[in-house]
Amino acid sequence: MDDALNPYPPGSGLAPTVLTGRDKDLQAFDNLIKRAENDLLGRPMLLIGLRGVGKTVLLNQLKTRADQNDWLTVKVEASQGTRGHESVRRAIADGLAKASLRFRAKIKVKESAAALTRAVAAFNVSLGAGTIDLGVEPKEFPPLTGNLELDLQDVVSATAEALRKEKRAVALFIDEMQDLDEEMLEALISAQHEAGQNRLPFYIIGAGLPSLPGKVARSRSYAERMFEIHNIDRLGMMPARLALSEPAERQDVEFQDDALDHLVEVSGQYPYFLQEFGSQIWRVGQSSPFSLNHAQQAARLGINQLDSGFFQAQWDRATPAEREYLIAMAEIGGESAETKDIAEFLDKETSKLGPVRANLINKGLIYSPEHGKVRYTVPNFQEFIKRRRE
Repeated sequence: MDDALNPYPPGSGLAPTVLTGRDKDLQAFDNLIKRAENDLLGRPMLLIGLRGVGKTVLLNQLKTRADQNDWLTVKVEASQGTRGHESVRRAIADGLAKASLRFRAKIKVKESAAALTRAVAAFNVSLGAGTIDLGVEPKEFPPLTGNLELDLQDVVSATAEALRKEKRAVALFIDEMQDLDEEMLEALISAQHEAGQNRLPFYIIGAGLPSLPGKVARSRSYAERMFEIHNIDRLGMMPARLALSEPAERQDVEFQDDALDHLVEVSGQYPYFLQEFGSQIWRVGQSSPFSLNHAQQAARLGINQLDSGFFQAQWDRATPAEREYLIAMAEIGGESAETKDIAEFLDKETSKLGPVRANLINKGLIYSPEHGKVRYTVPNFQEFIKRRRE
């Protein structure tokens, strides 16, 4: 097959040729858009799942639908560390500034447009951004507090009020939301809560690892009731088959049933793995239909690629002590490993392993589904560790 026409794009956040298995989540967001058009409130959304299940792809799809319906949207990706925290603040400020410039001409009530512009300009100055000229003099700014939480509430209220009159909404799309610093997360939760109480159409649409709901709940006592949680998991058998077969069919290429079954099985129906195996079979397949032999070759090549890229990138982030902990989890086996069993395997006290466990959770390599248990955030990571040890 012509590799230049390969219809499978493995990569972080790259949209597949055919998006399958996410109809329920897309419909939920379409309902949110419809509610805004009818001046009805909806609930903000959190997309929760392991790495490689397509959260970023889905988040981008939701943003596209919001843009198509003339919402004011801003997308940011959170990251850890001081530089990452500063980057998020600047991205939100710059994103609001750019979006407000696009919307000024669309807003029919000029007083609303002017109030939106003044609030966004003031927020930029408050965060020390101010890289985009909005044509507003400092003397026209509303009062600035220098407090992130209060100033964010002010800019959200002004933008959402203007958009409400247009039967539209403001949405902030946040990828890797679990990496937000505490101050930023608390400010966003407060802004969302305040907007809801004032019936203003502002929505946080976040994507993150399974640890995110717990972090959100700890930021504010009421936060866990605010969001509609969407658990983004592996695809079912039929959506997984379609994710492989439909892109090929668009180029008049077919799969034999056993070839399709093999790739669906070895991928575990995880979207990222499906794209990797699909990309490999496109390279090794010499003719249509793709055979079981083609699928077996593609699976071997795909696993090698995942081992050297996707899995290795996560492994490299761990320290030697953290790798010992990850290895212990793999040796114990099962979906979850109990922390007491890990301590016993490593011949160490559970309390002394607490910092290692906390660091792994903070790095997004594991999470705690319930008290005393841990799981990998990376699908099939246990198999990678075992292959690596062999």
